[in-house]
Amino acid sequence: MGTPVPPAAQRVARPAWRDPRLWLGVLLVTGSVVLGARLLAAADDSVTVWALSGERGAGAPVAAADLVVQRVRFADDATLERYFTADEPVPDDLVLVRAVGEGELLARSAVGAADEEAVLRVPLEVDPNRVPPDVAAGSVVDVWLTDGSGPVAAPTAAKGADDKADGPALSGVTVVAAPSYDDTFAVTGARQLVVAVDDDRAAEFELLLSTLQDPVIRILQRS
Repeated sequence: MGTPVPPAAQRVARPAWRDPRLWLGVLLVTGSVVLGARLLAAADDSVTVWALSGERGAGAPVAAADLVVQRVRFADDATLERYFTADEPVPDDLVLVRAVGEGELLARSAVGAADEEAVLRVPLEVDPNRVPPDVAAGSVVDVWLTDGSGPVAAPTAAKGADDKADGPALSGVTVVAAPSYDDTFAVTGARQLVVAVDDDRAAEFELLLSTLQDPVIRILQRS
């Protein structure tokens, strides 16, 4: 008979809590939790503010239907105070004092009280074929004038229209009223539009109209 093989020696196992791999795993999990919490905290720094859903010109009333909510992160509270936060509705009876583009944040400097702003409502009588059919209240348009009395209708412009004789008589104005064709076309053969214009440009426009023997108005809509 051969020499018997002795049984394998049994070693005392190290406690699991002393395993360095356990502590390494705990550190990784803890670091992930801390990093995630910081990222969430940074995301919470953003605030919601009002922005315009479409382009609007000076003199246009600020209506709730024209506003959308955008989430923005500002560098400091002083910058935030320049805009209207979406936590509260925009005050009533405000009008734009300058043109505002689609998606632009509504700045407090861009609006004024309707009863304090020098904005006039100028009515325009337009041939239906010279105005886009979808022009409605809130549309931003350019108003072009020609003198139809001559053999060739020459374009004219108000003095303040970018100092160009070949530019629009009114540029980037907002339509504040646009009666339907049924309300005006059947009676006069023309369509009426009412645009909001500041005092100075309104005066220049009226003076320009008075110099034309046969003023022809053409409306170009901004998309």
